[in-house]
Amino acid sequence: MPEAILDVIAIGNAIVDVMAPADDADIERLGLAKGGMTLVDTERAQELYNAMGPAKEISGGSAANTLAGLAALGAKCAFVGQVADDQLGEVFAHDIRAGGIAFGTPARAGDPPTARCLIFVTPDGQRTMNTFLGASQFLPAEAMNAAEIASAKVLYLEGYLWDPEEPRNAMRRAIAAARDAGREVAFTLSDPFVISRHGDDFRALIDAGEIDILFANEHELAALTLIDDFEAAMEALALKVPTLVVTRGAEGAHAMKAGEHAHVPAEPIARVVDTTGAGDLFAAGFLSGHVKGRPLATCLKLGAICAAEVISHYGARPEADLAELTRAIG
Repeated sequence: MPEAILDVIAIGNAIVDVMAPADDADIERLGLAKGGMTLVDTERAQELYNAMGPAKEISGGSAANTLAGLAALGAKCAFVGQVADDQLGEVFAHDIRAGGIAFGTPARAGDPPTARCLIFVTPDGQRTMNTFLGASQFLPAEAMNAAEIASAKVLYLEGYLWDPEEPRNAMRRAIAAARDAGREVAFTLSDPFVISRHGDDFRALIDAGEIDILFANEHELAALTLIDDFEAAMEALALKVPTLVVTRGAEGAHAMKAGEHAHVPAEPIARVVDTTGAGDLFAAGFLSGHVKGRPLATCLKLGAICAAEVISHYGARPEADLAELTRAIG
């Protein structure tokens, strides 16, 4: 096998996050599912945007956020995702390249516009996400560069992007390219909503041995395994996935690999400001250790540090120097 050039190549939604503070009364008045993610159409996206207070725009998307963390930790990364040929598309492309991440997917002409996620953040730090997928749901299979995928140690896939048919086919092609090259495939389940729609697909991928590293939170774990008991669900799924990583919010995170079970507590922080991107940055920290061959517990610790940093401020991209924060153990 030729030596890898990239550490991680990720495929995901190319989204610009639009974030604004809100209170519980706003969430109820707008009929939103607090703390969850809902797909919205053009009309609903405009309605929610009009209802927002002063907002902050920042490039997002789950897999792109993970790469932002990985790049900040010194990893060599590339992103594949679809933007439109519009202003938000230019913002997204600029931001991801400015982070040192290779991004070469051509912009798509015409409608729909670049995807955006309208995020209402309540005082308890919970984020209620309303996602308009726009151009991101038209990522074609032809955008998959088999040679580039084969050049990365890990192919990282975002469960959110499994919903539309076109990028789903693109990701299947990417998985085949990675497996043909003997590379690892990592998958993040993203949200119970996604599992409710595509759980059978995910279980089939796992049963077929297509997934080497699986990221989930405790709610996604239960939804995928249909087992409510946390430990029993971990044990059952770990039999099928070489590396299983499950986060539990304030209770920390667990991982199982080759019979080893590691756990780390959540990193202490002064105040949870915004949980947007917590899972994304946890995956970044974990993968940064994984591609360097670090022990399982060290990978979890790196994930916990990165997650703590991102929930201490608004936005899903790191603001502090992650390399400095993790230097002692990275």
